[in-house]
Amino acid sequence: MADQANFDRDAMEYAPQLFAAAMRMARNPADAEDLVQETLLKAYRAYASFEEGTNLKAWLYRILTNTYINKYRRDSRRPNETDLADVEDLYLYRRIGSEHSADASRSVEDLVLDGLVEADIKQAVESLPEAFRVPVLLADLEGFSYKEIASILDVPIGTVMSRLHRGRKALQKTLWEYARTRGLLSDEVTDVR
Repeated sequence: MADQANFDRDAMEYAPQLFAAAMRMARNPADAEDLVQETLLKAYRAYASFEEGTNLKAWLYRILTNTYINKYRRDSRRPNETDLADVEDLYLYRRIGSEHSADASRSVEDLVLDGLVEADIKQAVESLPEAFRVPVLLADLEGFSYKEIASILDVPIGTVMSRLHRGRKALQKTLWEYARTRGLLSDEVTDVR
């Protein structure tokens, strides 16, 4: 059992990461702030039941995700508000190594991604259905393992793997279509593998 007096010291270091994840989920700064506040309040109230020595970050993300899902269900009939200008930068791919060594081993996918703009990638991620978008964000942007995501979403690991696979495939197809319509693919490259 954790001591509630240590909540501020233990949990608050994750507040910026929780806000970043909330922004990707809620897509709106005001809603993200509300989501983080509600998450931290719930976590504070339940902190005495947190088992010390377990993954605090995953426990907080589970509360955040459940709070978001419950809010999403409640507000599902309300139109979505999206302000892309306020959404934080989203980087799905990072370059490793120097430019010359990377150029020699670059794949077609890497070359295509260079031609896509950040807004295309954001739009592709945001177009994913909720069931796929959240696992993709938790895995690819937050770096959680399958086991941690399963715990956060309270689903079996197989479900996480399936949703990640389907979400990544949908994301790949959307980005491929963006690249095709912008003429970023050569004539010999015709379809997603």
